[in-house]
Amino acid sequence: MPDLATLLPMVALLMAIGAFAGVIAGLLGVGGGIVLVPAFFYAFSHLGYGGPELMRVCLATSLATIILTSARSVMAHSKKGAVEWEVLRRWWPYIGSGAVIGMFVVSSLRSTTLQIIFGVLALGAGLYMALGKSHWRLGQTMPVGRKRAGVGTVIGFFSVLMGIGGGSFGVPLMTLYNIPIHRAVATAAGFGIIIAVPSVVGFLFVHIENAPPFSFGAVNLPAFGMVIAMTLLTAPIGAGLAHKMNPAPLKRVFAVFITLVALNMLRKVMMG
Repeated sequence: MPDLATLLPMVALLMAIGAFAGVIAGLLGVGGGIVLVPAFFYAFSHLGYGGPELMRVCLATSLATIILTSARSVMAHSKKGAVEWEVLRRWWPYIGSGAVIGMFVVSSLRSTTLQIIFGVLALGAGLYMALGKSHWRLGQTMPVGRKRAGVGTVIGFFSVLMGIGGGSFGVPLMTLYNIPIHRAVATAAGFGIIIAVPSVVGFLFVHIENAPPFSFGAVNLPAFGMVIAMTLLTAPIGAGLAHKMNPAPLKRVFAVFITLVALNMLRKVMMG
């Protein structure tokens, strides 16, 4: 067990990260996981709980927090009438199926492989946020039929491989198919619940060697509790801000931040 001199700064750091992640999740719809996964990885590594399975703990714990933060965010957005419930109703079977497949894949991969996957996908998300244009369109209505099934499954699958709630993929998808950004942000929060619930249930039964203390399967309960306490408070603040301001300038800054986080993750893998 780590001593208090090491543990207390990490507690404070995780609480601060949780507060930041909650605001970002509500404001930009990108999901707090894209902040939490690297934060958990560096915190647990600093505490001495490294190893080939550490990224599983980071991904599973991040997804566990997303269950509650996404639910809180959906309720806040729903009160403003911004959630596209028809999109959630038609897409949830495919997104949920992809999430379950992703959980089994994560459970079979080593930390270094998952770090590479996270780094590459986060880099792509950061570049899209920085360079994407609001007028880009792939169509006027959301995909249907086999295309909906394929795209939904891919969103669920890759979201679990990154430990995120689907906003990083869901928001661009919906805006590219002509759903206004505020409604896309609100609806993407619902994607988070669909992705996180089935995957976390599976992760509770995954055994982790050298897991951080008080872990249940691949979910670390202290990190979950500390982060959720902050994100539950701050996600509605972010959701409120999303309806009062233009998030475009902040999104550019956050895109640079995510790009640097992704590059640093890949750098650590290359350095061994």
